[in-house]
Amino acid sequence: MPTPVIRVADAGIRFRRNRGGRRNFKDLFSGNTRRSRPGEFWAFRNVSFDVLPGEAIGVVGRNGQGKSTLLKLVAGVVIADEGVVKVTGGVAPLIEITGGFVNDLTVRDNVYLTAGLHGMTKREIEERFDDIIDFAEIGDFVDTPYKHLSSGMKVRIAFSVISMLEEPIILVDEVLAVGDRSFKEKCYRRIEEMLAGGRTLFFVSHNEKDLRRFCTRGLYLDKGKLVLDGPIDEVLDRYNAQYHS
Repeated sequence: MPTPVIRVADAGIRFRRNRGGRRNFKDLFSGNTRRSRPGEFWAFRNVSFDVLPGEAIGVVGRNGQGKSTLLKLVAGVVIADEGVVKVTGGVAPLIEITGGFVNDLTVRDNVYLTAGLHGMTKREIEERFDDIIDFAEIGDFVDTPYKHLSSGMKVRIAFSVISMLEEPIILVDEVLAVGDRSFKEKCYRRIEEMLAGGRTLFFVSHNEKDLRRFCTRGLYLDKGKLVLDGPIDEVLDRYNAQYHS
């Protein structure tokens, strides 16, 4: 049996409705099992699953059920309030896709900065720079400040950079919804290429067609719990029967 590349055991994430931050100073010294205070709620709790190398997992559920939060937990963007999360190997995070780019820097400088922050060496970036720009189809804007790009162009260059990373795990939120149809299909073909190369996919989407296209297994989150972990068709059928019947 292969060793899981993602292991989540009894994980929980707690938020506060009335403040931006999730924790105050007292929380640093309190146990993770304390009761929720007024105004606090659990995005999800007691969530457990393993992901094996090469699996393609789709996360299903209504808005506000913790899907994107779970993705950020795996990415290391947020930390669990309880439970254990272990990720073996690096991740290529296609979440909040334009985050991290600096408005006043040029496209060229942002490519070097972002790719470098994700572990690519300067030589690797130089070798792949033309491919990154060609994929994004913004060759005329390489030396343009990032802030002057359209929203669609920002998504293009961000996806192009992140998809060039050779990390074993791909994390994808519904960040490509703002892209035009032809570029979205181009991105999806790139994701399929990465899957064919043995990458592991963790995919959050409301698009049933996309979930069935990429994923073989599904996680169904509802009312703060993981209610079903099974084949993607079974998970989608359960979700549709519960909320779209």
